[in-house]
Amino acid sequence: MKVTARLTREELLARADEADKDSRWFEAVELYQLLIERNLVQDDSAQHALVLRRIGVLNINSGELRKAEAALEESRNVAQAAGLHQHHASALNALGIVRQNQGDLDAAEALFNEAEIVARKAGHRRLLTMVNQNLGTIANIRGESEIAMARYRAALTHYEEQNDEQGMTWVLHNLGMVNRQVGRFEEAAHCFDRALTVATDARDSDMMATVQLHRGDLHVQQREYNHARVCADQAFGMFTQLDSKLGIAEASKLYGVLYRELGKLELAESYLAVVTDVARESEFRLLHAESEAEFALVHLASGRNREALQSLNRAHALFGEMKARRELYDIERALDRLEEKYMMVTQVWGESIESKDQYTAGHCSRVAEYATRLAEILGVRGRDLRWLKMGAFLHDVGKTAVDLAILNKPGKLDPDEWEQMMRHTTVGDSLVAEMNFPYDIRPIVRNHHERWDGTGYPDRMAGKNIPFTARILCVADVFDALTTSRSYRPAFSAEAALRIMREEAGKVVDPELFATFEAKVVPELDPPVDNK
Repeated sequence: MKVTARLTREELLARADEADKDSRWFEAVELYQLLIERNLVQDDSAQHALVLRRIGVLNINSGELRKAEAALEESRNVAQAAGLHQHHASALNALGIVRQNQGDLDAAEALFNEAEIVARKAGHRRLLTMVNQNLGTIANIRGESEIAMARYRAALTHYEEQNDEQGMTWVLHNLGMVNRQVGRFEEAAHCFDRALTVATDARDSDMMATVQLHRGDLHVQQREYNHARVCADQAFGMFTQLDSKLGIAEASKLYGVLYRELGKLELAESYLAVVTDVARESEFRLLHAESEAEFALVHLASGRNREALQSLNRAHALFGEMKARRELYDIERALDRLEEKYMMVTQVWGESIESKDQYTAGHCSRVAEYATRLAEILGVRGRDLRWLKMGAFLHDVGKTAVDLAILNKPGKLDPDEWEQMMRHTTVGDSLVAEMNFPYDIRPIVRNHHERWDGTGYPDRMAGKNIPFTARILCVADVFDALTTSRSYRPAFSAEAALRIMREEAGKVVDPELFATFEAKVVPELDPPVDNK
């Protein structure tokens, strides 16, 4: 770059624009920054704002979101101070794209709406169309498919009227994405094919790679794995040439999904690790959340339940963080899907726990059923109810650390054996703590053997100092223990079990919870309890 020291402003701009057009992004950024460093554009506010915006957009393309944000904020300030509405609106629009990539959709939408207002002042129709298209993308991410479709179609009409190839490519690509997401695969393929043709004619490498990426997603959904692999290879190659962090990460995610579908789990995991690293480093929060959810599926397929739970929890936390920053962006369906996976893994884990104890087959699932029914009657709803059920499945997870001979010993345990058995509550608490669940199920695991009179373990809590969820679990656990055959006694009938529990209400179990359980849960059990 030493030769550039002798170039004039016009020559530097021409070289930068040429590098930008040829997708030599880093070279273009260096040249544009040189214009700033040498104070060659600061005397012209319009040129200054434009160069800063181009630096910002190029950094978006290469995945440098913090650098992009800094340049675009400065471009906005320069344009706003000079009353340059078009440059001001363009900077706002690009800042909205940064926020979108960071997963802050409320902030992105606010910036796009502000850009729309300023673009109207400028009377710039193409810019208005671009903003409208970006608002369509926000709607699509939120699941508002018809709103997104309407915005995209309006944008396509304008671009076609103006014979705007770049605009047509982007909006056709976006129409392909929304059609794919709603299951209109034929329409999606048509849009992607048109977009690829226009991008190829325009020699737009970035857009060609992006379209191939999402054509690959479409092929995976249709189980056309060979075609998906071709698309992934082409997208990855082009993004690598462009040195696009986001593009490489997205292509790696496609490889990960593809190899998971093909059962090549080690390859899937290696590609998804690349996605997670890039997404975390560059703050692509939506991509990070998606990669963690995909990781969980790979772990599930590998039988690694613990790792699956950890990945799901990270995805849950990322989606939850985005939800906390906005009111309109509805990710409830995504959270529901994640929690359904949590439930599946937790149930499998619970069943693997009880498989160690030959006398408690089905114990976790029955206790979960009884506890959930009682909690629902007591007014527990939604996610609180779902997570209580998960805690019930895992309440005996600490028994994985108890010697098999103790678990399956016929007759009573000696003091040392009983001491080891009691430790299953604190061991289980430690295991669950490591999972860092999004809801607090630790009291269920740690305190389900506390007694109402304070003589239980491990913390000797009494009465309502015992966590509410642990008290619910205690009632369900005692009932199932009494109605299950053991080595030293046969199962009690439901009636006999209730009689014993009635005598212990106020000593072992919460008397109010037991009364509700006896009156409203047990009569509804079908078939009648007989766990011999």
